[in-house]
Amino acid sequence: MKSQKWQKLGQIFSSSNLGSHFASHASLPMAVRLQGNQYEVYFSSRDLNNVSYTTSIRMDMTMPVNTMGLPTQVILGPGDLGTFDDSGAMATWFTSYKQKNYLYYIGWNLGKTVPFRNAIGLAVSDNRTDFERIAAGPILDRSLYEPHFCASCCVIPGDDKWRMWYLSCTEWRMNNGYPEHRYHIKYAESQDGIHWIRNGIIAIDFADKNEIAISRPSVLFYQGLWRMWFSFRQSGNSYRIGYAESADGITWKRSPDPVLDVSKHGWDSQMVEYPYVFSHSGKLYMLYNGNDYGRTGFGIAALEKL
Repeated sequence: MKSQKWQKLGQIFSSSNLGSHFASHASLPMAVRLQGNQYEVYFSSRDLNNVSYTTSIRMDMTMPVNTMGLPTQVILGPGDLGTFDDSGAMATWFTSYKQKNYLYYIGWNLGKTVPFRNAIGLAVSDNRTDFERIAAGPILDRSLYEPHFCASCCVIPGDDKWRMWYLSCTEWRMNNGYPEHRYHIKYAESQDGIHWIRNGIIAIDFADKNEIAISRPSVLFYQGLWRMWFSFRQSGNSYRIGYAESADGITWKRSPDPVLDVSKHGWDSQMVEYPYVFSHSGKLYMLYNGNDYGRTGFGIAALEKL
């Protein structure tokens, strides 16, 4: 596997005290092309009670780090009381298929024995802004063989089948008196993007017993291979961004080293996580979060060598 070289271009956006729904964080950014150099970047912010809301800003690829503008509307907010997303709705993947837009999101429930439980929901739109949930319940949740939770996902539609790579929690365990989760990335297939077949296929597994988190897969079919970027971390450490390759999108070879590391100082000097890789004008770019799980916002890097 060849080494990669990403050039960090800088920080794009940081949400801080921008209103009742945008008090902090700008997590899990996703770039959706509008036309030319113009993109809509969807991400999740939090209110003063730490509840997640999905919103967006505009980005111009001729000067992405100088993008001006603020989130002006809530695209997706918490669900009804008692539903799987009543504690927050955090967008995790956007895709379009046959003139319809699909926004997959992480629904949050707060817990008692463990801090939270996640599941994956879906909202659809014809115009990229007025998203409506397809149902009050999730499309992917804990099950007979996945008893804990599911979360961040990447979905690629197709005429033959839809593919999903998603976070699957394998256990909660006590660490210094506090429950600590473990999760890796699994694979599922669908005929419609709503009903998914899960056969327990692990796409990216733990590197060793100390690794506790592998999350936010971002998958592209590029130059004849399936390529995935993702976040990973070991217990007691902060996130880094990893990479894997596959011939079929199911069996993956993982790089042993991170492809994007922290900076010496600044907004991404403690952690880098939640990558979103996209192609623009024949070049690959990565949106990613920095310190404290997106509290310092998101930035962009460009691939110089693959």
